[in-house]
Amino acid sequence: MKLSTRGKYGLYAMVYLAQKAEEGPQPLRAIAQLGLPDHYLEQLLGSLRKAGLVTTVRGAQGGYQLAKPPDQISVGHIIDAMEGPLNLSECATEGECECPRSEGCKTRRVWEYLTDSINRLLYSITLQDMLESKEMNES
Repeated sequence: MKLSTRGKYGLYAMVYLAQKAEEGPQPLRAIAQLGLPDHYLEQLLGSLRKAGLVTTVRGAQGGYQLAKPPDQISVGHIIDAMEGPLNLSECATEGECECPRSEGCKTRRVWEYLTDSINRLLYSITLQDMLESKEMNES
């Protein structure tokens, strides 16, 4: 399993917005200084806006800002908005496994356990945790 650039860049942008939360809306150009292409970044921020994680402000002082405080936005929310629900295997998704052995399959339990564990961890880490550089095992 490898996170796509979409997920990584979305997380970079959200951390940047969390760092600048007290400064108000951030222009696209400022966020793009992270090394993200403007056009691609605009698409990512659109997905984050649709997910209710960022808002836009129009005008000369406009830009993007977090829609919620950093302690209310988790890495899981961001990854889900960027990549869709995380599943290590189709078998880990209830009702989507078409395998005829899925009912008594021993490996299905492993995929479900791993998927649930990763999702719990992603949803337990907030942007605020990242800003405070908390050890991830403290969550």
